[in-house]
Amino acid sequence: MDRDDSTSPDYKPRNGMEFDSEELAYEFYNMYGRRVGFSIRRHTHYKNKHSGKLISRIFVCSKEGLRTIDKRDHLTKNPRAETRTSCDAKMIIKLDKSSGRYRVVQYEETHSHDLVIQECAHMLPSQRNVTSSQGAEMELAQDSGIPLKLSFELMGREVGGREALGFTKQDQKNYLQSQRQKKLAYGEAGCLLKYFQNQALENPSFFYAMQLDSDEQITNIFWADARMILDYGLFGDVVSFDTTYRTNEANRPFGVFVGFNHHRETVIFGAALMYDETSDSFTWLFETFLEAMSNKAPKSIFTDQDAAMAKACANVMPNTYHLLCTWHIMQNAIKKASSIFKGDDRVTTFLSKCMNNYEEEDEFLLVWEAMLSEYGVHDNPWLTSIFRLKEKWAKPYVKWAWTAGMHSTQLSESFNASLKPYVKSDYDVVQFFKHFDRLLNDKRYKELEAEYALCYKLPAIGIFSSMVIKAGNIYTKAAFEEFQIQYEKALDYNLVGCIQDGDDIVYKVAFNGHPKERCVRVKKDHSVSCSCRLFEIEGILCRHAIKILTNYMNVKEIPDQYILKRWTRKARSERVKDMYGQDIQVDTNLQQTSWYKSLSSISTKISSRAAEREETYQLALHHLGELSKAIEDMLCSKMDTLQLGKNDQITPSSTVIEGIKMANSNSENAKVVQAKGFKKRESARGRKKRIIGDFEKSLAKNRKGSPLEKEKSSSSDSTKSGNYGAPIPMLWMSLQESQSFSYQALLNSQDFLDDGKDSFCGDE
Repeated sequence: MDRDDSTSPDYKPRNGMEFDSEELAYEFYNMYGRRVGFSIRRHTHYKNKHSGKLISRIFVCSKEGLRTIDKRDHLTKNPRAETRTSCDAKMIIKLDKSSGRYRVVQYEETHSHDLVIQECAHMLPSQRNVTSSQGAEMELAQDSGIPLKLSFELMGREVGGREALGFTKQDQKNYLQSQRQKKLAYGEAGCLLKYFQNQALENPSFFYAMQLDSDEQITNIFWADARMILDYGLFGDVVSFDTTYRTNEANRPFGVFVGFNHHRETVIFGAALMYDETSDSFTWLFETFLEAMSNKAPKSIFTDQDAAMAKACANVMPNTYHLLCTWHIMQNAIKKASSIFKGDDRVTTFLSKCMNNYEEEDEFLLVWEAMLSEYGVHDNPWLTSIFRLKEKWAKPYVKWAWTAGMHSTQLSESFNASLKPYVKSDYDVVQFFKHFDRLLNDKRYKELEAEYALCYKLPAIGIFSSMVIKAGNIYTKAAFEEFQIQYEKALDYNLVGCIQDGDDIVYKVAFNGHPKERCVRVKKDHSVSCSCRLFEIEGILCRHAIKILTNYMNVKEIPDQYILKRWTRKARSERVKDMYGQDIQVDTNLQQTSWYKSLSSISTKISSRAAEREETYQLALHHLGELSKAIEDMLCSKMDTLQLGKNDQITPSSTVIEGIKMANSNSENAKVVQAKGFKKRESARGRKKRIIGDFEKSLAKNRKGSPLEKEKSSSSDSTKSGNYGAPIPMLWMSLQESQSFSYQALLNSQDFLDDGKDSFCGDE
C-alpha cells in the first residue's frame, strides 16, 4: 500500500533522473525509503565484460521476493519471522554512454505491504550502519569493561537519542561478535601467539613460553611483560602463588605470581594458563618462571597446601623457603578437626597459638604432644599430616624465613577476588588477555596514586623525634606507619636486665607488667639484633631494638644498615636487567606516548569548545581537515625518503618474518613446530549439544570419505613435545582446525604478521 507522501518532489524518484555514480543513486533511493517508510537493497546488476564497469543496477524494496524453503527448517527451535511479501517496488538505473551518468529507466512506486511510521524509520535495515568511528568507540567501550547495554545508552546520549545513532543494540552486538571472529582468524591459539609476538617486538624484554604434549596440543602457557620482570627484580624476594578457576572459557586453571611493592600494594610477577595441576605442570611452570627472571629464585614462596605444588617447589627452588598459607590451614582444620576439639573456635585458637605464640621448638613440641594426649588423637591422619609440614607454618620454624610481612597466600586470594569483575568464565583466550591487561593497568595505577600521595602529602607524624621524622622522609607511607607503631610501643617497654656475653652486650626488655622478655644483642660493631627477629623477617626495626638504640645507645636517627631500600621512596631507582642482560625499559615508546597524551588533551578541549556554536564547529572542521591532510602528506613524504635511502627495500612484514627466522635459527631449540591448538579440558559444567539432523550427518559422512579428509587423517606428525619460550616463535592453531599447519609455511607467508600492532591481534 502507498503512503500519502507530502515530501518535496526532489526527494521522489522519477524516470529520467540522473546520478553521477551508482552509490549516489543508492543513497538517494535509501533517503526516499526512510521518508516513506521502507527499506531497500541492491538486487541484480550488469557489468561490461571488458572494462568491468557497472552498466545497470536494480534497487528493490527489502521485502521483494519470498524466502526459500530450507530442508532443515523443522530442526530450528526459534525460526526467524517472515519478512518477504513479494513487493514489486523498485528503481532501475542504467549507464548513459553519452553522458557517462546513470539514468533512472524504470521506477515502481507501489508497495504490497504496510509502510513503517517515521518514528521507527531508523530501525529499517538499510538505514542502519555502523561507521568506523562508531565501531572504534564500541570496541573501546567493550575493552574498558563497559556492558553493551550501557555503552549503547551512552552513545545514544552523545548524539541526542538512540534514533540518531544509525544502528540498533542488536547491530552493536553483531558488530562486536564479527570483530571477535575476525580476530580469531588464526584460531584462539594463533591469535594469542600473534599477541605474544607483537608484545615481544614492541619490547624485547617481554617473555612468553608454552608447553606441548605428545599430540602437539598446547598444555601450559606462561608470560611476563617487561613491567612484571622489573617488579620481580625489585620486589621478588617474597612470592605468593595460587591458582583459580572459572576465568576463561576453556576452564583452565589460571596461576599468578604476586608480591608486595614498597607501598605494600600488589604487584604481579608473572601469569600462567595451565592444563592441569600436576607436579609435572608445576615443575615446568616454576622452571619457566625462573628462566624469565634470570634464574633468580625468591627467598620465600607462599602456596596453599597442595602436594604437587610442594614437590615442584622443592625440586625447582631447593634454596627457597616454602611456606604454607595459614588461612588455608585454618579452613582445613575446621573441616577435618573441629569435631575433635568440639567446636571451630577451639581448633583455630590452638593452631593460632602454634603459629604466633610458641616461638621455641621445644615449647611447640611439648604443647603439641599435650594436645594429642588430651584428646587421644595420636592416629588422626589430618593432624599427623599437618604436623609433618610444621616447618612450613609453625612459628619456631618460619621465624627464620624472610617474609616481608606476608603471612599467607591471602595476597593471591585477594588478587583472584579482584580478577572476577574483569574476566568472565565465558571469555575466550583473546578476551581474557584484553581484560587481564585492564586489571594490570588498574593495579599499576594504584602505585602511581600512592607515589602521588607520597609526594603531595606530608607523613602523619605522631611523635616528633628526629628518628621518626627521618623515617617519615625516607620510608613510604605503609613502611613509615609500621615503623611509627613500633616506635610508639617502644615507649612502653622497660629494661629488666643486662649481661655481658663475650664481646656482646645482651639487653633484656619487657612490656610494662608483662613477664615475657625479649633479648636485644648489641655487638662490638654496634649492630643490634632482637630475639623477636622482626627486622630479619619484615625489614622494619622492632620496638625492642628501638628501645635500646634510643635510650641506651643514644642513637638519634635510624642507622643506615637498618633501612632496607625495598621500603623506601627510592626503591625503584635501581636498574634491572632481563634474561638477555639488557636494561629493562617498561615503555620503549615513551616519547610517542607523551606526544599522544598531549595531543589528545588539546584535541578534546578544542572539540568541546568548537561544538558550542555552528560557526566554530565549521571552522574547526575546516582546519582539522587541512591539518589531517598536511600530516598525512608529511608522513608519506618521510616514508618515501626513507625507502629511497635504502638499497634493499624490505616490507615491514618481511622484516618481522626475517627477525623471527633469525631468532629461530639462533636458538638451540630451533625447529619447525606444528601445534594443532589448545588441549581441551573437560568443562565443569555440563552443556547440551545441538541436535544434528540426518542432512548434516550425511554431509559429514561424505566429507569423511573425501580424498582430502583421507589425506588429512593419514598425515603424520613428527614434532616432539617440549618447552618453547620467547623469542622462539611457534604456531598455535585454532581448536576448530583439525589439520596440522606447518610453521615454516607461516614464515613464508607475510599475511600472518602484516597486521598492525595497535590492535590486540592486528587489524582485520
